Amino acid sequence: MNDRLSALFTHFGVTVRTFHAGAMCGINTIGDRDGLGQLHLVRSGWVNVFVGASPPIRIEEPSLLLFPRPLPRRFQTDPAEGAELVCADLCFEGGATNPIQAALPDVVCMPLASLAESASVLALLFSEAELDKCGRQKMLDSLFEVLLVQVLRELMERRAMSSGMLAGLSHPKLRRALVAMHDQPEHAWPLESLADAAGMSRTSFANSFRDVVGTTPGQYLLAWRMGLAQKLLLLGTSMRQIADRVGYADEAVLSRAFKSHTGISPREWKSRAESPPQDGTI
Repeated sequence: MNDRLSALFTHFGVTVRTFHAGAMCGINTIGDRDGLGQLHLVRSGWVNVFVGASPPIRIEEPSLLLFPRPLPRRFQTDPAEGAELVCADLCFEGGATNPIQAALPDVVCMPLASLAESASVLALLFSEAELDKCGRQKMLDSLFEVLLVQVLRELMERRAMSSGMLAGLSHPKLRRALVAMHDQPEHAWPLESLADAAGMSRTSFANSFRDVVGTTPGQYLLAWRMGLAQKLLLLGTSMRQIADRVGYADEAVLSRAFKSHTGISPREWKSRAESPPQDGTI
């Protein structure tokens, strides 16, 4: 079976940077850190996590907290003893167009005890966090990257997502079609070919895909291609090259599809994406 995650990380990487390792006492607020997500490991102590007006997330055992998107929150811990945390920023390549980031819920909270396959990685990560040896930052960042992959694996194995891309990648048949689209976005992929890849009839595949992923195969393929096109635009890739890589006959056809999907031309989209927001802009 083709690797369900390799194509995702090949096209849309995630860069990790550890920014805290140690005690956190009292009340600490984390705002929008330059549009980054975060991964927090609560090693010991209790923590209340306040997100908006929702009831707090109460953590009383070693746990993992994943915030894939910027989400202001407050951490409340014992003011005297505090809690031990190791925290990292997550920079998803492509930002809002990154399909991994988009597929995850706002918050993922998992006891570390439930991540049996990650026990050795967690042990090494906590050990590195306690030391002050050369290469510590690189080691911690790399271990967090491994841990993120293992968390995604766990979510898929548990079929924790009820809909969306990760739900599709959890499906024993639909995932074959999704991997095919991820691996070869330049291919035409008529519905019959995707159904064959999934080992399903055309009708059964179309209905199951819509029910599980939440969109039609054609709409999903378009969104995947446009996400790749947006990433490549920001990298300075020419429209001719992008058209070849995402399955369009030429720049004009790609431009029409892009504008139909986003509402603006590729040139305008790139200009907006590269321009910092002005004061007062939401």
